[in-house]
Amino acid sequence: MNLVKSLGSVGGLTLVSRVLALLRDSLAARYVGAGFASDAFNGVAFRLPNMFRALFAEGAFSAAFIPMFNKKAAGPDGMAGGYLFAERALSVLLPVVVLFTVALLVAAWPITWLLSGGFARQHPTPEQFAFAVMLSRITLPYLALISLASLLGGILNSLDKFWVNAAAPILLNVAMIAGLWLFHGADEYETARVQAISVTVGGVLQLLWLIWACHRAGVDMRLRMPRLDDDVRQMLKLIVPAAAGAGASQINLLISTSLAGSLLASGSITYIYYADRLNQLPLGLIGIGLGTILLPTISRLLSGGREQEAMDTQNRGIELALFLTLPATMAFLIAAEPIVRGLFEYGRFDAEDARKCGWALSAFSIGLPSYVLVKVLTPGYYARGDTKTPVRFAMLSIVVNIIGNLIMIPLIGHVGPPLATALASTVNVAMLYSTLVKRGHFAADAQLRRRVPRLVLAALAMGATVYACERLFDPYLGGALIVRYAALAVLVGAGCAIYGVACFLTGAYRVADIKALLGRRKTL
Repeated sequence: MNLVKSLGSVGGLTLVSRVLALLRDSLAARYVGAGFASDAFNGVAFRLPNMFRALFAEGAFSAAFIPMFNKKAAGPDGMAGGYLFAERALSVLLPVVVLFTVALLVAAWPITWLLSGGFARQHPTPEQFAFAVMLSRITLPYLALISLASLLGGILNSLDKFWVNAAAPILLNVAMIAGLWLFHGADEYETARVQAISVTVGGVLQLLWLIWACHRAGVDMRLRMPRLDDDVRQMLKLIVPAAAGAGASQINLLISTSLAGSLLASGSITYIYYADRLNQLPLGLIGIGLGTILLPTISRLLSGGREQEAMDTQNRGIELALFLTLPATMAFLIAAEPIVRGLFEYGRFDAEDARKCGWALSAFSIGLPSYVLVKVLTPGYYARGDTKTPVRFAMLSIVVNIIGNLIMIPLIGHVGPPLATALASTVNVAMLYSTLVKRGHFAADAQLRRRVPRLVLAALAMGATVYACERLFDPYLGGALIVRYAALAVLVGAGCAIYGVACFLTGAYRVADIKALLGRRKTL
């Protein structure tokens, strides 16, 4: 398999999804702004579905299901054995997620309180808090929908049909954009309700898309009577620790949001949310794409006894992650406020909101390489059937996050939660990496050791140039949408060009390496 080619397929579709997500968030900033209504939606109603999407679609279910599916498919019964296992898993997953969703709907009030810290600093009226609970109840069905979609997406990923699963989130963003654009209300509360409804509509569209794609691929799942056989029990045993391990950053963000709702003023949750959405753009393009590809690839290599090839694949994964992540990190550190201004400063989202959101983005970006590397390193554990080690490290990182929040929120306000999340992720990735090395499951090869310091130098050169030039773009970032988007495109394009040139000047990449990245060799 050509890792770069597969990442290009997944990353291209993820790019479409993330660009649509930015358009969605721009519309939300325009029509909802940064106040209680936006905090209620972003911090509670959309936070829980987003977390489950990350845990199931990009984490726990894939980590538990894909290696077992591949093992069954490689057995004496071939793909028929894999499909049979998938049907048995579906028979148990379906009633579990339905009952779980119903339980959450019943418990929506305490869940809203926990996720928001009761909005203690905002002193909401009973009517405002009831509004937040209502938004949560509208979006909660998305949890069941995305859980079922994750099973189908896992099968398609195992069949190397990565693009189909990567395209599914586009439908969620299209549904939300349509809701905001066509049905936004007279005030921010009505529009927030439209946002919530469009989340569940988007979940229905995602599930239908994957059902259709499985049918086209010759995978027609039959519903069976639920039965906990040994294989399903093993999968369920793997899911819980995998959820904590793969979703450490999401759990950290959930804790940070709750503490922000409890300790910070109105709008703080929204600043953190929009900053996280921008930070998620490179994470979605790089980390999630690499994680999606690496898990089934490494599990197949290890099942065939090809340990060295699995290690080589992970080396190239780390190399690609840093090559694509370091410039984004530098851009968000240096030009966070201009980026936020160009995208969100419009309508109800004013200049002060943009400034505060920019601070949060800079804090988040410190941990961006770590967020991505967690996605690259955890497949090294999951492909070997080890979901317990990542969960231990995740729990430690969560403790670091909580302590960091409690220390930093009184000192630096809403910048504290993003910075604590970044530091916690850095601790997590350090433990994941060192343990893989200690066990002999990973060793940085000569190519990776040569390139990493050169990539850092190239990113620093790009950052210095962007810092020197960013003020030239200020007059254009407050104009009409087409003008500000064009200015941002030029700024980003110039940064990418400078980084590319710097990579050649520092010797991080040569012409032969670029040919390999374009698929002319299969060694990468």
